[in-house]
Amino acid sequence: MAKTQKQDFKDLTPQELQDKVQESQIAYKKARFNHAVSPLDNPLSLRAMRRDVARLKTELTVRTKAEKTK
Repeated sequence: MAKTQKQDFKDLTPQELQDKVQESQIAYKKARFNHAVSPLDNPLSLRAMRRDVARLKTELTVRTKAEKTK
């Protein structure tokens, strides 16, 4: 699963990647709040969303460090 997602991230520009991080974080926060109010059908989706945000942030960090070293 992570390999296909990582390939998808490679196609994005740094600005698009930053936008995707923000969108994913907002979606995760909304889902977490909704889960607190009423239980979700699949609470493991919160874990998947959190990990997707982490993958995006990692890719963004790798790119920024690569730019600094150039």
